[in-house]
Amino acid sequence: MSDKQAKPRVKEKIHYSDRYQDHLTPAYIKVWFGLTGMAMLGHLPHKAALFIGRLLGYLMLIFARNRCHITRTNIRLCFPELDEDQQRRLVKATILDNGMGMAEMCIAWFNYRSITDDMIEVVGEQHLIDAVAQNKGVILVGGHYTTLDLGGVLMAKVKKVGVMYRANKNPLFDLVMRKSRAKFCAEVIERSDMRSVIRFLKKGGVMWYAPDQDYGRKQSVFAPFFGIQAASITSIPRLVKINNSAVLMLGHHRKPHGEGYIVTISAPLENYPSGDDDKDAALINLELETRIRAYPEQYMWLHRRFKTRPIGEPKLY
Repeated sequence: MSDKQAKPRVKEKIHYSDRYQDHLTPAYIKVWFGLTGMAMLGHLPHKAALFIGRLLGYLMLIFARNRCHITRTNIRLCFPELDEDQQRRLVKATILDNGMGMAEMCIAWFNYRSITDDMIEVVGEQHLIDAVAQNKGVILVGGHYTTLDLGGVLMAKVKKVGVMYRANKNPLFDLVMRKSRAKFCAEVIERSDMRSVIRFLKKGGVMWYAPDQDYGRKQSVFAPFFGIQAASITSIPRLVKINNSAVLMLGHHRKPHGEGYIVTISAPLENYPSGDDDKDAALINLELETRIRAYPEQYMWLHRRFKTRPIGEPKLY
């Protein structure tokens, strides 16, 4: 075979060890200390853990300058109706809520049983029950809310869901993340492994899917999100067509004053997918926007949602 005909390189997947004993080396000492701190935080009384989370948020306001800049930019773009003082207060509330979300991640990973049934209010549970009964799989479209990891724990009280994740570069942290989530999730699937997602749906599983991050131009279209053109992935309609799975919107948010959590599940989206990727992406973005506006500070505005711009438009960050 000539050089011109040579096959393109295929990026090999990294296979991490599933054994903790393989990480008992000096190279992982700092990670072990960090995980120990996370476990200790997760085992504090609930309100105390959230208080520590708010303190972490204050530290982010001081030291995480880049994330604060991204948050300010996103809120300025998405809430032009707010004056400067209102935007500044929303930025602060968002950072503090993300700090509490870090504490809730520790609870989810290391002490998820402390989240009891009386702490959770579920709205729309029957929608999910009816969709599951069709035995064609269900796609729960969620967003990157600050209660992200805890969302799997909250949903487990209703129905264990499959989740997708991005592999962490640190093998030990990745191992703890996967094994922790596996305790309260039906499946934990690396985001590039779409074959496993399809198999899970064909078995009638409920798959949590968050399409609200910028993954670049590939397999994306530009659709409005808070009035801003955002690169929006088109994979959900393709998953639906494989097994005719129902698509429901999912929200999970923290109630005021640490009084618990509310989970909202919508009725199946009608006339979705429509066959028009632009229209379908715009519908999903609008549904997400509606839920975000109800709890605007409980969204991960720290992400560069508008990183990819239409050709000819300047960068926003």
